[in-house]
Amino acid sequence: MLAIPPKDVRESLIVALDLPTAQEARVLVETLGEEVVFYKIGFQLALAGGLELARDLVRSGRKVFLDMKMLDIDNTVARGVESAVKLGVHMLTIHAYPGAMKAAVEAATGSELCLLGVTVLTSMDDDDLRAAGYSVSARELVERRAAQARDLRMGGIVCSPLEAAIVRKIVGPDMAIVTPGIRPAGASKGDQKRVMTPKEAISGGASHIVVGRPITAAEDPAASARAIVDDMHAV
Repeated sequence: MLAIPPKDVRESLIVALDLPTAQEARVLVETLGEEVVFYKIGFQLALAGGLELARDLVRSGRKVFLDMKMLDIDNTVARGVESAVKLGVHMLTIHAYPGAMKAAVEAATGSELCLLGVTVLTSMDDDDLRAAGYSVSARELVERRAAQARDLRMGGIVCSPLEAAIVRKIVGPDMAIVTPGIRPAGASKGDQKRVMTPKEAISGGASHIVVGRPITAAEDPAASARAIVDDMHAV
């Protein structure tokens, strides 16, 4: 279940296909060409033809990160993981609750699926956690869940790039650390609250970064993706 960080820097960049239709996503994938080899499909696209797109991307040799943030009774989580294994995706997110992670790991045993524990959403800060009833800070909750994911032999962690360094110390060198909330220098934060540049995130311990609008909404998406990869190369 462990996921050694990729040797090809291009595989460290995951482009978020947060688009309203599968056709728009297919056009973007065609536009990006060989600049991008790894894509994220989340709820929005999954419910609009994205699962068939995931199959096609896998068949074409690309990697897919299915961002479903599963959390349910253990049996339901396990059955969902089994379906993801059959789909052939490379990564799948599970909310980092111990029971859900344990069920997911057992269901994925023997496969190449990298299970990622979602610690705290990058759109949330300490105030948001307090409003949700948590008595700990975002950092404290991330640390606790990262240690639990490590002990349960998850493949990796999803966290803010601001927590990547401390998470790397907790989980060691072989687990993936996937960081949303990435914004190239000068880009708008959008709805993210805890952000870093690509170079900062990789330097801080991330193995993969997730980038959406700075690429998908760019005038030249391929050039934007290339610039981000170049920024990571400079680490």
